Amino acid sequence: MTRDHQEALLKSLEALKLELKFYERGGYEPLLGRFPARASESDPKTPFDKNKRQMREERSVFRDSPSCLNYGLLVREHPCSQCWLMSFVPAEKRGEAVPCHHIPLNKRGDTVASLGRPGDAPEVQNAVLDWLRRTIQQLEDALAQSQRSRESGTQHATRDFQRATIQSDSIEE
Repeated sequence: MTRDHQEALLKSLEALKLELKFYERGGYEPLLGRFPARASESDPKTPFDKNKRQMREERSVFRDSPSCLNYGLLVREHPCSQCWLMSFVPAEKRGEAVPCHHIPLNKRGDTVASLGRPGDAPEVQNAVLDWLRRTIQQLEDALAQSQRSRESGTQHATRDFQRATIQSDSIEE
């Protein structure tokens, strides 16, 4: 595994853990008259008009999460193509309006979009939570395997160097 690939896995792992923590702490429970972070009158980056602001009744999985590039913004400022979740979205679904809703969550291929329920529906919650936990475990396993391989490679290289040194010493004698 290359250093760049390992760093990308680490970033994805951190983001998945943040998403899991957000989910487990009730982050997708329906909003009851409160606005997402950064959507406030005092935020200079967010155009805010109390009269024009329309709240969605239910929370949107991934989109209403701090891990979303556009979290709390009234207008999508960042393209989904820049999102860390895109590596989990099948290539043929990356052009969808909400690509992260097309991540296969299980062996059946269920997605947030195909389940067709609000983000707080038990079926969606269970599928997403299972996917997050499973994916976190897979990334942790891949990183651990990479670390073992690197350590093993270092040990083999050291042994090879020692053998070569011993052989060259005996040749010189």
